[in-house]
Amino acid sequence: MTYSIKAVAEKTHLSIYTLRFYDKQGLLPFVSRNQSGYREFTDADLQLLHTITCLKNTGMKIADIRTYIEAVMVGPSTIPTRQKLLAAHREAILAEQQQILANLKEIDFKLNIYNAPNAAQIITAERQYAKAEKLANQLPDPYPELPVASEKVHRD
Repeated sequence: MTYSIKAVAEKTHLSIYTLRFYDKQGLLPFVSRNQSGYREFTDADLQLLHTITCLKNTGMKIADIRTYIEAVMVGPSTIPTRQKLLAAHREAILAEQQQILANLKEIDFKLNIYNAPNAAQIITAERQYAKAEKLANQLPDPYPELPVASEKVHRD
């Protein structure tokens, strides 16, 4: 079965513009053109396009994807090249995943403070510490003065 670029765009949730861009970047050498010059995709093409999308979505550069696809087009003799490319990319993804996890932990830490019943006291103490540290190091205080809560006068 074959698919038009419009059908592939609908199936993959990629725009026609993106598919054409990928083609111009040399990422779709496996896609054939019919007698009228229109791209015709097969199911096997969609599988390779899925791999391309995966690599792109995980941050692989277009040039590296092109290298990978060129290796795919050559055949089984390029398996070591493909392994090397994908292994390096996998390591980069794992490193990024660890960084994201560390950032998520910091966000959760801050949210736990802000959700605490004594959040205002915690933040006030942190602010006082930061101000004191600036003063101790003879640095300007970048924190604005907090408004003083007005006291209500009770009449009996």
